[in-house]
Amino acid sequence: MSELSPWASRRGVIAGVSALVLAGCRREPEKKAPAKQAPAGPPEGSLEWAVAGAWRSPSDRARDAWRHPKETLEFFGLAPGQTVVEFWPGAGWWTEILAPYLARNKGTLYAANFQVGAGAEPAQVEIVDRFRKRFGSDKKLYGEVKMTEFGPTSGPVVPAGTADLVMFMRNLHNWMAAGIAEKAFADAFAALKPGGVLGIEQHRADIGGTQDSAATSGYVQEPYVKQLAAEAGFAFVASSEVNANPKDTKDHPFGVWTLPPQRLTAPRGQPANPAFDRSKYDAIGESDRMTLKFRKPA
Repeated sequence: MSELSPWASRRGVIAGVSALVLAGCRREPEKKAPAKQAPAGPPEGSLEWAVAGAWRSPSDRARDAWRHPKETLEFFGLAPGQTVVEFWPGAGWWTEILAPYLARNKGTLYAANFQVGAGAEPAQVEIVDRFRKRFGSDKKLYGEVKMTEFGPTSGPVVPAGTADLVMFMRNLHNWMAAGIAEKAFADAFAALKPGGVLGIEQHRADIGGTQDSAATSGYVQEPYVKQLAAEAGFAFVASSEVNANPKDTKDHPFGVWTLPPQRLTAPRGQPANPAFDRSKYDAIGESDRMTLKFRKPA
């Protein structure tokens, strides 16, 4: 039961005294204020429920203001019963929303994580191991997240033509640096059903000049992304500004990783510089990002 505020308590006393006077000092039983009902949460299984999930870590939920998960997934057309493929889910920021949603709505989630065969980087092996343990530990909540791989020599991420939605979430620059961006688009095209959707979120470079083929800053020009998609056979559907940030000047000393959440103060792989002034970059917030929707022709 919710506690009454000090003013509500005082108001109740005054009302009680007045009643006694009007009744000729006859004592009347005190009436209690009706208990306030706790606001009902989103219906279980809804996208709003998955985004608001208490199982999500506070640090992940704090980023919703920058990453707009509900709006982004609605733009991509996420729906009950779908088969969804998340390329390189990393620690599982999107997985912790997608997995419970799809588990409750008779859908299927594939996590096409790093290719961790012989010669894989130890850090990638550790990330995949942590992901597997995290999302395999509570099947009542997450359902059966199907683990596959994407990398330089990986095979199909899912059986051909079975996916409704494939997601590339802020990873295209990594694949460009590794020389596997074209393979990512080709594998996504093969995975999708005719009419299926490829959703892309990517740090957005200003248009002009030649695109750095290795995307060393982490930023990619939007026309370049559209070109890669078209070459793989995709048709462009729409773009959204839901993840735009006009404050991002995109000229940061350590690339996009200067901004939150990485907040680098020195080049990647080097020790942090405690003297680096972060205030300008923290004020910008997370990067300006394009959000694009493509379709595999029917």
